[in-house]
This record gives sequence, C-alpha cells and structure tokens, in this order.
Amino acid sequence: MSNIEGLHHVTAIASEPQININFYAGVLGLRLVKLTVNFDDPTTYHLYYGDGLGHPGTIMTFFPWPDALRGRIGTGQLTVTSFAVPEKSLPYWRERLRKRGIEFDDARSDFGEDLLFLRDPDGLQLELVTSHAEPDRVWERGPVPAEHAVRGFHHVTLSENGYERTASLLTDTLGFQQIGKAGHRFRYAVQNGAPSNIVDVVCAPEGRPGRIAVGTVHHVAWRTATDEDQALWRNKLVRLQYDVTPIIDRQYFHSIYFREPGGVLFEIATDPPGFATDETVDRLGTSLKLPPWLEKTRPELEQLLPQIELPKIGTGQADEAA
Repeated sequence: MSNIEGLHHVTAIASEPQININFYAGVLGLRLVKLTVNFDDPTTYHLYYGDGLGHPGTIMTFFPWPDALRGRIGTGQLTVTSFAVPEKSLPYWRERLRKRGIEFDDARSDFGEDLLFLRDPDGLQLELVTSHAEPDRVWERGPVPAEHAVRGFHHVTLSENGYERTASLLTDTLGFQQIGKAGHRFRYAVQNGAPSNIVDVVCAPEGRPGRIAVGTVHHVAWRTATDEDQALWRNKLVRLQYDVTPIIDRQYFHSIYFREPGGVLFEIATDPPGFATDETVDRLGTSLKLPPWLEKTRPELEQLLPQIELPKIGTGQADEAA
C-alpha cells in the first residue's frame, strides 16, 4: 500500500448555484468539469471545478443550498483553501479582482510565499499562492489566460484546538512528513512537497469551534491510486479504530470517509475512473449528469433544480486584459 498521494478534492457548501458558477468559473477561471447532483440529496446540485481534464489535486466542489443557514469558520474545520498561481501572476490577479469589486489582501505566508487572501461570495476563505506548480494543470479555454491561470491547489489549512493527534494521523498513518514550523502553524507534505501535496495544521487552543453550513468546507479528500489501495486504507483505519464508512461509489471516484481526531471530515478518494466516463473531455460540464440509479427521476429533478447558465468555453484569451 502506497502513501497518500496528496489532495484529491475539497468540497464546500455554497448558497446560490449561479453565483457560485460565476465566481469559480467566471472570476477564478476554473473549468466546470461536472454538473451533477448531490447523490445523498439529489434535489441540490453538486458542482465540480478543476483544470481542463479534472485532474485530482485541482478539484473544488460545492453543494449549493440556497436556503441553508450561514456557517461559522472555526476550529475542527478546513479553514483556508489555497490555490497555486504562477510566481509572476499576482499583478494580473490584483487587477482582475479589483475590476470585479472583489476585496483582497496582499500577504506573505509564514513560509515565505507571496499570496492574495480573499473570500468567495459566501465568505469561504481562499488564497492565491505563488508557486512553481505544473503548467499543464490549467483550463486553457477559460476566461483567464493560461500563463496566469490557477494551477490546482497549493495547500489547505486545518484549524485545530490541539494538533498532536492530527499530526500523528498525518505522519504515522497517512505518510506525510513535517516540512516546516512557524509559530503555531505546522506544515506537512507527501512526496516532494510540491503544490497539491501540502497541508498546514494551525494549533488554536482557544479557537471557537466552526459550524458547517454555507460558506464553510464540508470535507477534504486525499488521493489514492487504485481501488485495491483504498480497500487496504480502509482496513488499516478500521484496525486503528477510526469509524470509517463502507466504500461508496461516487461515479467519478470511489470514496471512504472518517473524522480525524480534531473533527475535520476526511475522505480517501481513488484517482480513477475520472470525469470523462459519461461525457467526452470536450463536453465536460456541459449538461446535467446523473448516476444510473437516479436517471428515472430526471424529469422531477430537472423541475426542482434551479435554472442556471453554464460557463461559455472560449479561447483562454478573451479576458487577457483582466
């Protein structure tokens, strides 16, 4: 059984689906790689964004519940989702955000990276972090020119009242190594510590516990290469007395879920089969896709789900002036 291979996806809760699409596809320039429904609550969408192919490590997903309560960001949560952008692209992003009236702060991370801190329309905390991320992890036909486009995740930040047991899970069980420490922030990584392989754990003993609802992250998923490895991970976690779900078919990957000691919901998701199983790469995210067991309810769901306008696929240069 190999170690965890980094981030697979992050799933958060939004309010209005159209506002979410306009921000993540229209402003951040991610590709809507899959338009489907929440398999556990099919009356709401499940929106998947990523690079042009939907590679693991680039996928941000949302459950949009228009009438749900606003959540509270706090301990026991993934509190900041950080995307990688090219090192010389922050001036482009400053101008792009200013033109759209989106507030942001210039900052430098505790580990020396230049970044922009911002919030999405529901208050979810995000960062654009300069990095050497792979140039092929982009959506080349989106509204952001490829030379400035988001290149998947840089890292995620977990906020914990106490970090030791979470750190032990990461290092002793999942195969991460501590690669940095700055005050109450601890950085862990797998493989070579490249973007999408990093997690920061912030120890906030007096922090207020978060409340999962709109504007917060629901769970974070880690990558495993095969179904066989995933089954081994499940057996290992059960032996360590974690309350792990059975393996669940999510159509585009298979999943197991458990809570880490600080309360964050962890998922281990397989890389295959990927998003091009029920539509071609050129058509990803262009129509509502349902799993076979929900197809019979398509007429009812299409009546219940809010009407949305999908992103236009362009040349990648239409918004070059930001």
